[in-house]
Amino acid sequence: MNEKNTTTFYNIKGKEILAIFLFYFFFAWLYRIVLWYNGMWYKEEGIWGWTNLRGFWFGSGQQYTFLLLASVIIWFFGYYLLRNKSRKWQILTVILLLPIMTFLSREIRYMIVDAMGMNRLQGSGAIWDWYIPLLFLFIQFGCFFAYRYFRENERKIKLEGELRQAALKSELAAIKAQLNPHFLYNVFNTINASLPPENEKTRNMVAQLSDLFRYQLQASQSELVSLKEELEFVKKYLELEKARFEDRLRIDINVPENLLDEMVPPMLLQPLVENSVKHGLSSLLDGGTISINIKKIDGKLMFEICDTGVGIKEKKAVFDKGIGLTNTRLRLQKMYNSQLELLDNQPQGLKIRFSL
Repeated sequence: MNEKNTTTFYNIKGKEILAIFLFYFFFAWLYRIVLWYNGMWYKEEGIWGWTNLRGFWFGSGQQYTFLLLASVIIWFFGYYLLRNKSRKWQILTVILLLPIMTFLSREIRYMIVDAMGMNRLQGSGAIWDWYIPLLFLFIQFGCFFAYRYFRENERKIKLEGELRQAALKSELAAIKAQLNPHFLYNVFNTINASLPPENEKTRNMVAQLSDLFRYQLQASQSELVSLKEELEFVKKYLELEKARFEDRLRIDINVPENLLDEMVPPMLLQPLVENSVKHGLSSLLDGGTISINIKKIDGKLMFEICDTGVGIKEKKAVFDKGIGLTNTRLRLQKMYNSQLELLDNQPQGLKIRFSL
């Protein structure tokens, strides 16, 4: 998706942080005006007395600062740490934390205010320092969850549009390619049969290329293939690339035997491996290594495709340029609700990670 990277930390946009501060600043000043008017301080300070910064801080500014700190703690424990949990658990946790943090922030603020000899509500009036902040935080987090739902729904609609567009392109490509794999497969076999026995290396390369097209034809007709078949296809692709790069291309595949019967979408790894060869290693005089590591953790297949190439600085921008990575990301999102992660490999290069 062509979404600009405007995040600052914890996947929060800078404009969202600014909106939160303006939200608190506005209500702090509004509460300051209410206190100023209710206390009839305008008789002493005049009509513009509510703009006094010292009065603002000692009147409502410090209270809303404590509320902001409390809301950050509630957000961290009630939303961020539970971001992979269902929305129900997030809301229940936030509801539980709201009265606790409201009480703690009020008591800590009272301790500081009393130590500094500042004025605060006393007796039965102190209940307002419990009721108003609690109501304020309830409204705030209600707006927060409504906003998050809106953002997620917006992303979902955008993703569905991209998936429909990608599906249309795939259907058109499948129609165009319907004849080609059959034709090319037969042509390669004919060429292979016509080569003399002494050209063994060439015969093997043509046979491997023929197998690639045969697998491509099979992949267009199957939703899932065994991991063993997918890896054999990738190995043949890499062997053909190795014939071109020779010793500049080194291959390391680590997959436990007990995972080879797992079912995966066809043509899933090849675009990622091709990206590593084309954009990561081809420009290096010494070439490099491509590693494929697959393991199973908590019932999920974890994939890592690593290269020791030049790496990518602007990782989000790469999805705007290449078709292979973009289509693979869309397939993972549609079929498994999984994300394609691009990370820095150590000591250099790119690491592509995803799970099924």
